[in-house]
Amino acid sequence: LTPFSYILYFVTLLERFRNRDERALARAISLLEAGTSEGQVLLQQLRKEAGKARIIGVTGSPGSGKSTLTDKLIKVARAKGRRVAVIAVDPTSPFSGGAILGDRIRMIQHHQDEGVFIRSMATRGQLGGLAATTLQALVLLDAYGFDDIFIETVGVGQSEIDIVKVADTTVLVLTPGQGDSVQAFKAGIMEIADVFVINKADLPGASRLKREIQAALELGHKNTELPDILETIASEAKGVEELYEAIQIHHETLKSSGKLTNLYKQRTRFEITSLLTEQLRFALQDSQDALIDKILKGELTSHQALRELLEMGSIR
Repeated sequence: LTPFSYILYFVTLLERFRNRDERALARAISLLEAGTSEGQVLLQQLRKEAGKARIIGVTGSPGSGKSTLTDKLIKVARAKGRRVAVIAVDPTSPFSGGAILGDRIRMIQHHQDEGVFIRSMATRGQLGGLAATTLQALVLLDAYGFDDIFIETVGVGQSEIDIVKVADTTVLVLTPGQGDSVQAFKAGIMEIADVFVINKADLPGASRLKREIQAALELGHKNTELPDILETIASEAKGVEELYEAIQIHHETLKSSGKLTNLYKQRTRFEITSLLTEQLRFALQDSQDALIDKILKGELTSHQALRELLEMGSIR
């Protein structure tokens, strides 16, 4: 592209984005994922227009029904006239580098609804389950004008705790028969939740699981208000309205207390940290054989290798 055509392309894309052209939104996210300078300039231009959406994290173990529950929450939100975006995060294979990106299949019924946008994104090796580009895509979705943005995380266990640094409200989905809830507390997973959901509540053991969560919360939240513990049967849409209402109440509490501003800062801080981690990983991949050989030969310490990476300007 010539400089003039490049500028024209950028200005046109920005204008289309602000006019709510869904293809422009999809293209902007793709530019971010590709790591292009155009994507970063777009993000810079649009960041000041963000800060209005409600960010809801939906996390839990695999098979807990997160996708089905998110699908039903979309329906409730749309019935209230709210515009909804979903980022479905899928794990990247450590062997092939690929990802299935299949959660949007479960929400296929919304593909013709102009008020719903669903995007699958890979973790790109981030241990916390959220790639840096996921956080930047959130900003674009917010600036685009969505009211509710759901992030459905990978569901891989302890690494799920990163969602608390991103979401305004974190919903933890548990199901009966998937293990002792106290063990989950030991892993730190349950301490992140603003709202607990016992999904598939028609299964045996639901009442026991609720009692275990209640008891564990009372131990860990002395002198503080306990998070809600709700029961749902997502496949039948039971309890979903109540869950959406609890999310609304929690967000209003954050707003009235002034905590939302701190959450915006925390999210941006985590975005920068995630980018740094990602770029250091790329830099190590480029130079790892030489550096590892030096470390194994005793010519470098691990800390010296890190400084060498930074000094070489290997970070992209």
